[in-house]
Amino acid sequence: MTGQSVVIRPLRAAVMSIVLAVFLVIAFTVVAVLLRGSNTGAIFEVSDQVAMVGIGILLAGGALLFATPRVRADTEGVEVRNVIFLTRRYSWLDVIAVSFPDGASFARLELPEDEYCGVLAIQSVDRDRAVEAVRALRRLHKQAWAGQP
Repeated sequence: MTGQSVVIRPLRAAVMSIVLAVFLVIAFTVVAVLLRGSNTGAIFEVSDQVAMVGIGILLAGGALLFATPRVRADTEGVEVRNVIFLTRRYSWLDVIAVSFPDGASFARLELPEDEYCGVLAIQSVDRDRAVEAVRALRRLHKQAWAGQP
């Protein structure tokens, strides 16, 4: 996170979402395999087994969305991508401050008119990494504002 450009991603959230995705695929695959052998009175076909694995894959894909947040910042501005692949770019001159309020789960960019943009890539569970990430963004923010009259 040194220099004029930084890229920040969450660590623990990404690890946990990967673990959850693997667990979901394994669990739904096991259920699918055991589905035909169950003695519940219902008749399950191969298509039901395939559908069960498919549901597990879809849920795993949903869990992996929590590994996608990212922040890219340089001397010009900051680009924030949160969970659903929506990316927004802000000029540093549009950002009033980079903050991490007490008790908050993630950092945020303070914008004009009491608005803010949550930065899910910087999460409190990442502890020291989160502190360093906020400091790096604040340095870039300060550099951008230093040249202003």
